[in-house]
Amino acid sequence: MSADRHLPRVRGSLRAGVPLAPITWLRVGGDARYLFEPADLEDLCAFRRALDGAVPLFAIGAASNLLVRDGGIDAVVVRLHGPFRDIAVEGSTLVAGAGARDVRVAREACRAGLSGLEFFIGIPGTVGGAVRMNAGAFGGETADRLVWAEVVDSKGQLLRLSRDELGFGYRSSRLPADAIVVRAAFALVPGDPEAIRRKMAAIQSAREASQPIGVATGGSTFKNPPGQKAWRLIEAAGCRGLRLGGAMVSEKHCNFLINTGGATAAELEGLGELVRARVRARFGIELEWEIVRAGTAVCAEVVP
Repeated sequence: MSADRHLPRVRGSLRAGVPLAPITWLRVGGDARYLFEPADLEDLCAFRRALDGAVPLFAIGAASNLLVRDGGIDAVVVRLHGPFRDIAVEGSTLVAGAGARDVRVAREACRAGLSGLEFFIGIPGTVGGAVRMNAGAFGGETADRLVWAEVVDSKGQLLRLSRDELGFGYRSSRLPADAIVVRAAFALVPGDPEAIRRKMAAIQSAREASQPIGVATGGSTFKNPPGQKAWRLIEAAGCRGLRLGGAMVSEKHCNFLINTGGATAAELEGLGELVRARVRARFGIELEWEIVRAGTAVCAEVVP
């Protein structure tokens, strides 16, 4: 995308050349060609209606499972703040904006005495990402409770899609790549707030005991193959603690990659590919990336 391409006027924030590494959990990667933070839904819809169809968009949330390559993302990167973080409870239905953190949604449901989203306390992402990838953890997944999601399509139209229309699968949906999730509704059930709180506390304790916390990581790196656990395959292939430059396979949970300090995106992605190669050679199983990799590499493939 050329730097001088005309972009529509916005009421929110539209900036060029914004570094993405500081806002991603892995702390790596280059710049966004543009970063757009719409003021509200109408600002986002108007921008999409006026935008040249050849200009790519890429939506991000908390960037907790995103690896931005070192060459950055040559697109308009969209991040939803402000009213897109609103949460409302209507009877036993919770409606949340796509920019709302999953952890906050779990806590708001608890305050309202509604059960069904306790597992969100263990997911460090946003509602938009949860819908797109059918995020799940600790025995629950987004599709279990989702009623509908609203998305803005490539023409700037607001569409409401049912759970069936979203076509959920394991850590996946059939949402078009250029559709931006803006809001979602979840059907919950009344419950005792204290019992809900205890369940969330147990999930938090289990997460802290089993996963690397307080380090630069992107969460689960690979999806679990059918009938298998990715971490067990990675451990059995001898990859626990494996390093490539500043990138390391976590010794605490070997389905997590860690930036130990100064790692490049190429090192993290290269280490992930080395893990995949070792698992493939040992078991004949192809691990599929769960972390989203986006952007342009700036150097040749890293070879360990």
